Amino acid sequence: MRLAVLTGEHYITGDEACAEGALAAGCTFFGGYPITPATEIAEHMSKCLPEIGGTFIQMEDEIAAMASILGASWAGVKSMTSTSGPGFSLMMENIGLAVCTETPCVVVNVQRGGPSTGLPTMGAQGDMMQARWGSHGHYEIIALAASSAQEMFSQTITAFNLAEKYRTPVILLADEVIGHMSEKVIIPEASEIKTVSRPKPQGEKEGFRPFQPGENGVAPMPSAGDGYKIHVTGLTHDERGYPVMTVEAQAQMVERIVKKIQNNRDDIIKTESYSLDDAEIILVSYGISARTSLAAMNQARALGMKVGFLKLLTIWPFAEEKVRALATKARAFITVEINYGQIHLEVMRSVAGKAECHLVGHAGGTVITPEQVLERIKELY
Repeated sequence: MRLAVLTGEHYITGDEACAEGALAAGCTFFGGYPITPATEIAEHMSKCLPEIGGTFIQMEDEIAAMASILGASWAGVKSMTSTSGPGFSLMMENIGLAVCTETPCVVVNVQRGGPSTGLPTMGAQGDMMQARWGSHGHYEIIALAASSAQEMFSQTITAFNLAEKYRTPVILLADEVIGHMSEKVIIPEASEIKTVSRPKPQGEKEGFRPFQPGENGVAPMPSAGDGYKIHVTGLTHDERGYPVMTVEAQAQMVERIVKKIQNNRDDIIKTESYSLDDAEIILVSYGISARTSLAAMNQARALGMKVGFLKLLTIWPFAEEKVRALATKARAFITVEINYGQIHLEVMRSVAGKAECHLVGHAGGTVITPEQVLERIKELY
């Protein structure tokens, strides 16, 4: 038997750190299907969950994996799955179901090159827009990114905390390089790890409405078997959870789903800033490309160029207010990402013509080097 939190200093991969973060956050159910380069998360959870009284199930495919974690969540436990691009595509319908039913859960996408089967063993960052708009209909989603094994641990905990607090699915976007890279990871004592549990209903069970917003626009969530009358459906529903096929019910439901994220953007969105006070050129990046960007910034600074770096820890909602404010001071932005400009589109939208916007990106398979970024900086400087 092992402790729920494996405290101390470890040399582990990003995938293993993600699994340890899930355990530290209180995850006791994992439903998944193996896929490179995320399989190690499932393997680690399959070993550890039974030792702490949790449950691991390998489902028949990614569609079932996503469905299983929704059911586990409504049974009252913190649940999670992991996948990569092709599996992420298959999960999209049930991610939409999670949004509609306001079901807290965590989905980890360790990205690889695509489309289709693509580059199974090589990294990319091509699923950024899919994470935001991959399911149909209009909704809000929370998606985070990790740029190290240590962040895979901490961001997984954050993902669970946000999922529970806002009763929503949360996506953690990693990439093959971070997932398979072995690094030092420090896991603190359990008492030092902040965890959040979903708001539970209080008071009389008679007349309870499982989708009636409470604090922060979030409805308290009972578990199946608690004695509350609950009805859960992907159809447009009222605050009781029962289908209501009217325009008014649709507006009320979608507004609730959207506003509970939009109205709490300041609590959800996290970034890290490096040398932004006097920056004339600002790099914007995330994941493995954030490490490239930080190295390029330091090299540019050593050459006397005023370059700063904005690292995105939260991808969705996008930190548009932060970028918009920086655009009043800097003359140029460079987005660094392993795709052809998915988050770059958000940077351009937020800058709104107040500064130049440039992209350093490619289709995937290799890491962008600091030298490539520095070359673009020199061209602009």
